[in-house]
Amino acid sequence: MESTYLQKHLGTCLTQGLAEVARIRPVDPIEYLALWIYKYKENVTMEELRQKEMVELERERELALTEQEMMERLKAEELIFQQQHLAFQLELEMQEKERQRIEELQRAQEQLEKEMKMKMENIARGEDTSSPKGTAADSSKTLAEISDRYGAPNLSTVEELDEPVLSDVALNIDQDL
Repeated sequence: MESTYLQKHLGTCLTQGLAEVARIRPVDPIEYLALWIYKYKENVTMEELRQKEMVELERERELALTEQEMMERLKAEELIFQQQHLAFQLELEMQEKERQRIEELQRAQEQLEKEMKMKMENIARGEDTSSPKGTAADSSKTLAEISDRYGAPNLSTVEELDEPVLSDVALNIDQDL
């Protein structure tokens, strides 16, 4: 039983330490073996600590990868949400434009119906709708005021000569002959 304990806890250490003492052959082998065992214990402790750190680093790396994957998923979800929000906004804008267009068409339809109703009433009364109402007022305006073209003459009235009457110029030409 004691040999099992010694072999389990000191077997490797003593075997390697005695082999080192035999190879080096120091002046004080007991002191050398004691220092070597302390150094061995320190090395074993450091190796165990290094192994624990490696396990901890691996665990932290896995956590970081998991967190990174989660962040990427969140970004992808946020992008999808933004795209859906944008699509929703565009749909709302399209619906609003369509609603405005329909309202405009309804107003135009109502206006046309009113005009048709008024024309029908005027026809029923026997009034002529083809003649413009403001012709008397327009006749007092000059051609330049009526027309928006550049260079229109600014004449209040235009004198028209009868065709059979010859102009003074024509008469002067005939006299010269």
